[in-house]
Amino acid sequence: MARIDVRKTYKLFIGGAFPRSESGYSYEITDARGQFVANAALASRKDARDAVVAARKAAPGWSGRTAYNRAQIVYRVAELMEDRRPQFVAAVRQSEGLTAARANAVVDAAIDRLVWYAGWADKLTQVVGNANPVAGPFFNLTTPEPTGVVAVLAPQESALLGLVSVVAPAIVTGNTVVVVSSYARPLPAVTFAEVLATSDVPGGVVNILTGSAATIGPWLASHMDVNAIDLAGAAGDEELTVALEVASADNLKRVRRAPSGEPDWTQTPTLDAMTDFLELKTVWHPMGV
Repeated sequence: MARIDVRKTYKLFIGGAFPRSESGYSYEITDARGQFVANAALASRKDARDAVVAARKAAPGWSGRTAYNRAQIVYRVAELMEDRRPQFVAAVRQSEGLTAARANAVVDAAIDRLVWYAGWADKLTQVVGNANPVAGPFFNLTTPEPTGVVAVLAPQESALLGLVSVVAPAIVTGNTVVVVSSYARPLPAVTFAEVLATSDVPGGVVNILTGSAATIGPWLASHMDVNAIDLAGAAGDEELTVALEVASADNLKRVRRAPSGEPDWTQTPTLDAMTDFLELKTVWHPMGV
């Protein structure tokens, strides 16, 4: 007797759980050849609001952890990705139409990128912070602090490496994130969500929504409880980029602009990916007290 396929409907990842979309809608995921693969939840405005609430709730605990502990947790995510390598390779091959060798290289780069950022977690303060010389009997110290809740539009083409490259720098510096995955290529993102759920990352630190950046992005950009937004997923769409920048300006949100074209995510990142979502706090303290 032939066995019936168990079809999977991928859900959202909010607050460490996997809810269906509040709207009840889903959409078809196809592979690089246009063949049906699965259904994914189509996130709504309400789902975006729920994700922001979860991210805000998780923010104090996550930012309050030591940088070394955040490094350990991000490194643990890399370990779990390594354990589930075949699943990630299959997801990348289906989504991006790559050969097995190239898909393996993408997964290698994504895991290495997590390790790279984990290594910076407890070193960034020494590079970015400073003991400032002042004219007076004072200590003047500048130290970085996380911005808060960051909305991230994940790259549309580089569905795994691009996703990791925009999520890792935000969380390793103590921020929490709400991510809108690639619309056409969500498989690597939902697989990444399953890894996060079984890792040591607290619920709410990373929230992943599947759906259209053009639909969900404006709500996140105008949300008063989102402190910053990364427009990587709007690369090449100048009209969407400008619209989201305008919506963000209404509440003085910090904006990381979309690149002019799809960037090369294989390049070694700069520290800007981390410092763009940090605030610098300067403290004065009298000497001898």
